[in-house]
Amino acid sequence: MRFAMSIPQFHADGEFDPAAFRTHLTRVEELGFHSAWAQEQPLGTRPQLGPLEAMAFAAACTQRLRLGCSVLVSTLHSPVHLAKSIASLDQLSRGRIEAGFGTGGPRRPFAAFGVAPERYASRFYEGMEVMTRLWRDSRVDFSGEFWQLDDAAMEPKPFQKPFPPLWFGGSGRTALRRAVASPGLFTGFFGAGQVRTETFAEQVGTVRQALAESGRPLEAFGIAKRVYIAVDDDSRRARDRIDAELAALYMRKSPGIEAAAIAGTPAECVRSLREVVTAGAELILFTPLFEASEQTERLAAEVLPRLG
Repeated sequence: MRFAMSIPQFHADGEFDPAAFRTHLTRVEELGFHSAWAQEQPLGTRPQLGPLEAMAFAAACTQRLRLGCSVLVSTLHSPVHLAKSIASLDQLSRGRIEAGFGTGGPRRPFAAFGVAPERYASRFYEGMEVMTRLWRDSRVDFSGEFWQLDDAAMEPKPFQKPFPPLWFGGSGRTALRRAVASPGLFTGFFGAGQVRTETFAEQVGTVRQALAESGRPLEAFGIAKRVYIAVDDDSRRARDRIDAELAALYMRKSPGIEAAAIAGTPAECVRSLREVVTAGAELILFTPLFEASEQTERLAAEVLPRLG
């Protein structure tokens, strides 16, 4: 098992404290966490820093900690710009970047990004091909439905060769099977934080079946899960606080999202996290939505030793 922490991104205008951010990420590294991950939500009422920018600052604050985003909705990005940003981050961090990608589904506000909603899945895979070819090849000729490149070059390449580990963040059975079947592209599946453990277990089953059918070894394809979590000696207080934070993050109250979060005493959190492990998670990304430093310390001292 490996454990990761979220990168603190929730800062209102003028409230970001560089020293506190550095101290927190340094402590996450000292505590032995495998990685720290951002998430992407460019539009919303809750103040949230951009993931690539937060990752860049985190890279400057740490030495060994791997850094990622789960997930980038790449259908809303230019693949050329996104490829350049990720390659630059991987160089600046000396090969510590991992990246998760998702289509975003059909209900994203595509018009706000100048993107047509039609054929978003085809746009997603074409964009992934553009990025991986720019990272891998010295020159790229590409004639696609959405993008065209003529003898294009991108330097420097990512520090990790041929490119950083790429995770797929999706939910539907068809999407999961297609991601697994895409040769040489994704190296793992990242379950979403708003997905309940029972649903995650079904998704893992789909991934493993697709791996077996494609002949890919199970051990070569990672399984991860983001977990929204709140540790408190008072179970009711933990649940009330995380439910309020989730409503602010998703701009609505949702019993399903609330049910996916883990909240309670250390012992209660351990029991719920063991279910996530049993469902197939090999990497758990803890995402506290308040008091990040205090929650990190409690997880390291009171929860992780009982999950080993």
